[in-house]
Amino acid sequence: MNIERYRVKEGEKVDLSQYATACDVDIDKKKVKKEWMPRVMEELNGWQEKLYADNHYGVLIVLQAMDAAGKDGTVKHVFAQLDPAGVHVTSFKQPSAEEKDHDYMWRINKALPSRGEIGIFNRSHYEDVVVTHIHNLIKSDGMPEKLIGKDIWERRYRQIRDWERYLSENGFPIVKIFLHVSKDEQKKRLIDRIVTKQKNWKFSMSDINERKYWNRYQKIYGEVLSATSTKYAPWYIVPADDKWYTRYVVAQIVLEKLRAIKPDFPKLAPDVEKQLAQFRMLLKEVNLDDLKNIKTIIEKK
Repeated sequence: MNIERYRVKEGEKVDLSQYATACDVDIDKKKVKKEWMPRVMEELNGWQEKLYADNHYGVLIVLQAMDAAGKDGTVKHVFAQLDPAGVHVTSFKQPSAEEKDHDYMWRINKALPSRGEIGIFNRSHYEDVVVTHIHNLIKSDGMPEKLIGKDIWERRYRQIRDWERYLSENGFPIVKIFLHVSKDEQKKRLIDRIVTKQKNWKFSMSDINERKYWNRYQKIYGEVLSATSTKYAPWYIVPADDKWYTRYVVAQIVLEKLRAIKPDFPKLAPDVEKQLAQFRMLLKEVNLDDLKNIKTIIEKK
């Protein structure tokens, strides 16, 4: 699958109204769910195991979207299938009092993945150039007033680009995914949270209130995607109306990143390799029925 169709090129101006919100390719849904997605996940698991064993790179996956676009579902149906020992998910909510007493990247830095890990940000530092911008919260963040000028957002875009370049140059490549849901589909999902008892827990009045700012969000997100999609930390605008397709595309994007990194199992030290060679020779001398007592046999040797 050609995922480049969803990648925002560096310097490209983004108008979200021009991007697909539903599956926009001729593809068989049944084959995706029963054949292709399982194959992608199998390969993804293989690369993740190598990434963990290699312990040189850490990968950061950023998920941003409007409410009810499917961030939680994507985490559950894609990343939850990986080895939990090498995956770390962080969900960013409204900043706490302690977090507000620091710069806006402080809590983000604390949650970065270690080498060998895949870190998933469910929302991220981009909340501080989207929500903060739309609701004019910048003055309540504790910044010195003289530093809050008309160019505050352009400065933050530059800071984010610099920070993401720094991470990528130190072995922490970043993939950023915007789940692009339509206004009609969002309405259906919000109503579903109200009428379906098992989904009531997902409902929040803030989701309804934020929907009033739909057009504003679309404009600001377009600006953010345009300003911060780079070669080293690209944005992908993924259709989110069809959940099965969204998850397939996201899995493909992450798979492409791991293929590009090409992690591998570390080479063993010469002395360890020699010991393994001796052990292999020993196994040839051992009857399969005696393998349960292999420790005793090694000690006798």
